[in-house]
Amino acid sequence: MRSVTEKEIRTSFVNCTKGEATRLAVPRDLAERPWDDLDFLGWRDPASTERAYLVTESGDGLVGVALRAARPTGQRRQSMCSLCLTSHSGGGVSLMTARKAGRNGQQGNSVGSYVCSDLACSLYLRGKKPVGPGGRLNESLSLAEKVERTMSNLTGFLDRVTA
Repeated sequence: MRSVTEKEIRTSFVNCTKGEATRLAVPRDLAERPWDDLDFLGWRDPASTERAYLVTESGDGLVGVALRAARPTGQRRQSMCSLCLTSHSGGGVSLMTARKAGRNGQQGNSVGSYVCSDLACSLYLRGKKPVGPGGRLNESLSLAEKVERTMSNLTGFLDRVTA
């Protein structure tokens, strides 16, 4: 992913109002992010453990989605991220829901997916961030194929948000 600015991030959101996009917490360390290793930018709101955000490049430019993480249930089981297929024990995977874009979102409709709680899928794929035993399946796919699969899974989720 190319490096992006705060202004680009704020104008990319498809499922919140301009006012909400203006008020959301954008990471302060944008200049230090490992852009060459990121397929999308994802972060949690430091002021609220329930809020998360995801921005990615698409054919039309950037697409940003505001997410809400479900509260942990207290059950500590192994779960798999539906984007990058990394398994985590404990709270490493969260159900993230996104209000749908447009009229459907205004009517209260949303979609959800199980995603790495820290939204660091790109770093897990590349081995840049450690994951516990059994976290990554031993696959014969190349890194490029794993990235393509992850981005296809992300595109499917974003298509459901914007439908």
